[in-house]
Amino acid sequence: MYESLRGLITDGVYQEGDLLPSEHELSVIHGVARHTVRKALDRLVADGFIMKHQGKGSIVKGLPKGIGILSLMSTTSAVGDNILTTKIIGRPEVRAWKEAFTFELSDVEKEVGCIYFERLRSLNGKPVFYDITMLPNLNFPRFTSLNLENKSLFDVLRTKYQIEVTGGVQQIFAIKADAKLQEHFRVRPGHPVLRLNRKLNTNKMGVYIYSQVFCITDELGLSGTF
Repeated sequence: MYESLRGLITDGVYQEGDLLPSEHELSVIHGVARHTVRKALDRLVADGFIMKHQGKGSIVKGLPKGIGILSLMSTTSAVGDNILTTKIIGRPEVRAWKEAFTFELSDVEKEVGCIYFERLRSLNGKPVFYDITMLPNLNFPRFTSLNLENKSLFDVLRTKYQIEVTGGVQQIFAIKADAKLQEHFRVRPGHPVLRLNRKLNTNKMGVYIYSQVFCITDELGLSGTF
């Protein structure tokens, strides 16, 4: 139910401002119980695709401009239809690891190693996010052969591996751009950058997503719910 409605929204069948069928109609169309419909709609609300309006029903908000569990907010104008793209800087590869961005690893995580990759996100061609992600090399068959260009990591994990983020913790730091960040963001030495170290919980026991996200927030704000 969730995937079906999400797909209709992302494919443009339902567009911003459209009213989704009622819970009763969705229940009849898909042959599922009303409580199943409500759970699917609640997930769409949480993911920023729809909003519920008392007396009207579920209204499509459009496609959220998401960065993992973070969403973009413009400090100068609405993000709206601006184009968010993802470029793979370092393709997924298996590595050994002893820690993950200050977070301690379990013995099992250390033993199986990690899948490591780097991405650069741009809004209308301007780099705004550079992130490093590490996944435990556990139950992710053929992940290193996937094409992640312009794709949501969370969508890939959900659809291919049935892994969903359920919460997490993050550490936030204000830093100055080093040589590597200057190159990625095309900024001068000392430019302010926001760094987030994140450990995200998932619906699978012992499987965590670790990431270090660098953000240029001159014209953009961030929002997120854990």
